[in-house]
Amino acid sequence: MNTHDHINAYIAAQPESKRSDMQALHGMILKLMPGCKLWFLDGKDEKGRTVSNPNIGYGSRTQQYADGKTREFYQIGISANTTGVSVYILGIEDRKYLAATYEKELGKASVTGYCIKFKTLKDINIDALRAAMQYGIEQT
Repeated sequence: MNTHDHINAYIAAQPESKRSDMQALHGMILKLMPGCKLWFLDGKDEKGRTVSNPNIGYGSRTQQYADGKTREFYQIGISANTTGVSVYILGIEDRKYLAATYEKELGKASVTGYCIKFKTLKDINIDALRAAMQYGIEQT
């Protein structure tokens, strides 16, 4: 299966409420990042053990580790979780920026250094989410 097929199968496998939200987010991100590199990570490590939820990634950035090593990784990611959906905005240096800038206007969402988690899209301000993603894209 190619990346597009994995993404479509992953979204299609979600319960209806998450499926429609994930499809809407997928379309929104593709409009923000037309022609971007797409990623699909199945959540398994090299030994086949589940280490995270599967996720869809968009764009490309160089991630640097403390030991100086680097690797290519995505800029924006989405993933279904047990209670809803997570949006990952990677590459923002200031780990307090997302919460300080967007948490109040997002609505019913929890915000960490790089993750915005919510139950459904109807619970949040989509314009604020779009602005947060756009900011993250511009940082990388």
